[in-house]
Amino acid sequence: MNTTVVKTPETAAAPKAAAPARDERALLPPVDVVEDATGITLYADLPGVAREHLQLRVEGDTLAIEGELALPVPQDMQASHAEVQQSRYRRLFTLSKELDAGKIGAELAQGVLRVRIPKAEHAQPRRIDVKVA
Repeated sequence: MNTTVVKTPETAAAPKAAAPARDERALLPPVDVVEDATGITLYADLPGVAREHLQLRVEGDTLAIEGELALPVPQDMQASHAEVQQSRYRRLFTLSKELDAGKIGAELAQGVLRVRIPKAEHAQPRRIDVKVA
């Protein structure tokens, strides 16, 4: 099994074309990457991000995950302590040529984004029939 199918900017530089238009600081959401024989699944923790404030893009070989954090504060109240100072999440991944970026699927449930990226046809395991001569 190939364990280097996704690289994060921490391990590989992302192309400049994939950089967001905004030059804002952003939270780096924790992401788990699980690989199986048919592809990979990314699980990104994005608490406080609604579907309408979530954006996934593929540009070249880069997958970008961005989301706006919306934590409601009751009217006439002010936080006396806030551990979350940024209002955006952003994470970039460089995709391997073994993955089929055209067939990416994603779903958001209870603050967790699940992104499924299947392996390309040529990278799928296949069985080879042996003929007896």
